[in-house]
Amino acid sequence: MAPPSEATFDEKKAYVAQEGDGQAFFDDGREIELLHFLYSHPSIDEIRGSPPKVLQAIDEYGRTKKYLMNVGEDKGKIVTNLIAEVKPKTMVELGGYVGYSALLFGNAVREAGGHRYISLERNPEFAAVIMSLVDLAGLNDVVKVVVGPSAQSIKRLHKNGILQHIDLMFLDHYKPAYTTDLKLCEHLGLVTTGSVLAADNVIKPGNPPYLAYVRSSVTEKRERYESGEAEKESADFADRTKNQYIKREGEEKLSTEIKGNPNLRYKSKLVHSFEPTGEPDGIEITRCVAEE
Repeated sequence: MAPPSEATFDEKKAYVAQEGDGQAFFDDGREIELLHFLYSHPSIDEIRGSPPKVLQAIDEYGRTKKYLMNVGEDKGKIVTNLIAEVKPKTMVELGGYVGYSALLFGNAVREAGGHRYISLERNPEFAAVIMSLVDLAGLNDVVKVVVGPSAQSIKRLHKNGILQHIDLMFLDHYKPAYTTDLKLCEHLGLVTTGSVLAADNVIKPGNPPYLAYVRSSVTEKRERYESGEAEKESADFADRTKNQYIKREGEEKLSTEIKGNPNLRYKSKLVHSFEPTGEPDGIEITRCVAEE
């Protein structure tokens, strides 16, 4: 699916191409290499304490060294505009990787008057990279990094009273978990009327179950809920997407028994954009507009 004809990508800012099938494109040491690149950067004194300059340096690495699976400037702008509009007090991201989105969106939340940006990252090494870069950018007062599987972290933060409501959520983690984690947030009352969701990679690699769920009517969701229809959240994903983290983290166990709140009515639309490599992608923006 190509972006609208008026959308263009500036090839001069393209990242190095993502490695092909059978080749590692993350978790092969490049994340630690990125840290060394940043902390030995000739402009390190100017970079310290400046989220935009840290982001520029991360982009420099992605354009000149190795591919990084970041949200990037183009899609990132869609979400920062959304943050400026929604003005979330609490924003949550599912999947932090090296912290590009935590820096970009955490800074935007702070500028919009928000108090907390919570980044959930399963891989402790990636989480350590995020923490280091959050400190480098001077965002420790806003960004909190939580290590562990997303569903477990959401349950724990809710149980401990740290997370009571999600104003805005950015989904960019294990693709089959988008829908199950959203349903968990509905079940816990974290996503309610007024909550806004921004889901990355709904074109590349795609996420048919999530799009079907947020675009369904309340009637359709109630019918599935009442029928006890079993969810098969990984059925519509390519093996490379389903097995992306299996070597390091083991097989992902999704909480398919949690059916969420089918009474929430969503208004959802796709905003076309580009991956940082220039490949077409998009962000699905979903607003919870009512509970019926």
